[in-house]
Amino acid sequence: MGHSTTHVHKRVMVIDDNEVDRYVASYAMEKHLFAEEVVCYELAKEALEYLVSLEDTPEELPELIFLDINMPEMNGFEFLEEYGKLSENIKKNCIIMMLTTSLNEADRVRAEENKYVFRFLSKPMSMDKIETFATYLKK
Repeated sequence: MGHSTTHVHKRVMVIDDNEVDRYVASYAMEKHLFAEEVVCYELAKEALEYLVSLEDTPEELPELIFLDINMPEMNGFEFLEEYGKLSENIKKNCIIMMLTTSLNEADRVRAEENKYVFRFLSKPMSMDKIETFATYLKK
């Protein structure tokens, strides 16, 4: 690893149907060396398929997953339901952060009660927010 700069994370995933939100999140994370690579998915179903494809190479899995709640086809909570069925090999390697524009208390409680969700964050993603929880995640 001949990097002169060290990134906090090797790979981070953003699942969000909003293109601007995806761009803002990945730009902020790359600019501040939070992630070496940001993998973005518009659809939760495709993100799940991607995770499953890496089951046998856990070192390739995103260390962090930023998951939007309100999305078409499969929302964040439905994603979590499917995520729960994935192999331990995947789940023990990923940390999920839930993102939402809604300050819906019920959503927050539901996210915090989910055993796969590490933190609940309001959008938009900003570097301040990223840095705040980056300190929690320092291994």
